[in-house]
Amino acid sequence: MAVIFQTNKKTGITYAYQNEPYWDKEKQQSRAKRTLIGKVDPVTGEIIPTRSYKKKPAPTSSEVKPGPIPMTQVRRIFYGAGYLLDQIGKQTGVYADLKAIFPEHYKQILSIAYYLILEENNALSRFSHWQKLHHHPYCQDIPSQRSSDLFQAIDEEGRMAFFQKQGNRRMEKEYWAFDTTSISSYSEVLSQVKKGRNKEHDRLPQINLALLFGAQSGLPFYYRKLSGNITDVKTVRQLMKEFDVMGYKKVNVIFDRGFYSKDNINALYKHHQKFVIGVQLKLKYVKGVLEAERENLKLWSNFETQFNTYGVCRTINWEYEQERPYKGDVIKLEKRAYLHLFYNPEKAIKDQVDMNDYLTALHQDLKENTLKDYRMKDYDKYFEVTETPKRGKKITPKEEAMRNAVRNYGYFALLSNEVNDPFEALSLYRSKDVVEKAFGNLKERLNFRRMQVSSELSLNGKLFVEFIALIYLSYVKKKMQDAELFNQWTLQGVLDELDMIELFEAPGHGRVLGEVTTKQKELYEALGVALPSL
Repeated sequence: MAVIFQTNKKTGITYAYQNEPYWDKEKQQSRAKRTLIGKVDPVTGEIIPTRSYKKKPAPTSSEVKPGPIPMTQVRRIFYGAGYLLDQIGKQTGVYADLKAIFPEHYKQILSIAYYLILEENNALSRFSHWQKLHHHPYCQDIPSQRSSDLFQAIDEEGRMAFFQKQGNRRMEKEYWAFDTTSISSYSEVLSQVKKGRNKEHDRLPQINLALLFGAQSGLPFYYRKLSGNITDVKTVRQLMKEFDVMGYKKVNVIFDRGFYSKDNINALYKHHQKFVIGVQLKLKYVKGVLEAERENLKLWSNFETQFNTYGVCRTINWEYEQERPYKGDVIKLEKRAYLHLFYNPEKAIKDQVDMNDYLTALHQDLKENTLKDYRMKDYDKYFEVTETPKRGKKITPKEEAMRNAVRNYGYFALLSNEVNDPFEALSLYRSKDVVEKAFGNLKERLNFRRMQVSSELSLNGKLFVEFIALIYLSYVKKKMQDAELFNQWTLQGVLDELDMIELFEAPGHGRVLGEVTTKQKELYEALGVALPSL
């Protein structure tokens, strides 16, 4: 192999060629192949290589990017439910968003999410066995150590980018319901695990989890992990700040009354957020309007058959305040708001039954001296306890407080700065039930009632994968509700029925899809998914 130099007479540039001998079989003689490798620098005499000559060598096996796993063995796997989740991932944009944000890990994230959905309440240690028999995106095993590494690779920047992408797909189409739940933990190393007010009265320390859900789509868009001692009322202003970070503008939100405070309503007005929020009847401005409307709340003209509820809306002036630290003053304005008042006869009966049970429990605690921390205010509110050496303990009901409670059985109130129809507001408010059901899915079906992780990074990553699984579960449940499938099927029943569809693989022969029954075809159609085909 030799290098030959040749000068172009017109330009005066000298080029270098590589002369490679080879045997020409057709002409049965030795020939030479000349390849341009560069030009000669007229000053230094060095060869300046051409771009094509500088091409990188072919990547080694360790540098090759992962692609589809080639068939190397004959196997038969359960395919139908995994295929359903594949299609849901495409329709919701979850697949595309994960791939864009976590290009190296998105298939592993999806595979673990598939496992959590299809293998209800099973520990992640069972993944290795499950993956041998089921279709999933990663197509390989994810041992315990690799799953731990995966969880730690899911960073905060990636999570926020995912929330932003998912939220922007549906942001202006619906109201978003926001709520929190508590998750107990045995861990002594997680910094946010604290003693707090546990909504299930579990005595273990906890973290709190806040979740944002689309009221109409039934899909979650956002979650946030909170310290266990953070109360609901403190989370709203932080939520507004994170909306700004993610670029969420003009978001419509629904809150339970546990999030109500004057400061929070002011923050919602300040950020131009439209809201519907539950409010307590004991608030001064609510109590005043309710006293004026009690008779109207029993009129047929204010009755809505769909809800079996009476309702009225009254426009009020909200006394808005905004501190301006840079000027050292406070802006005070009146903002328009709509106060919705309701009376439900069935709720009145339920309130009475619940209150009787609660008062009985309070009395029993006082009698047996087994007081509960979360009931301390109500012991004093509804009972007077006296004790003398001769007569012992005497527990006397405070009947005036009980009469005041009876007066409001069946009544409730909502506040909004946009919705002026009481039953539209009530419909939106009731849609927040999807969040409560989602918390049930996280804790029961997705096996997250009590955390079993040993580091903050692992917890953050596992929560994110659980959240991805929750999106898929929520989509299936919403489709089943719309198609009235719950009259005949359970969620697990639908997944099990579709999972029976098999896929047969053999090297050199490709993939063969198993039989699809009429029942399975109907389920795919009801769930809005095309029939599988190869």
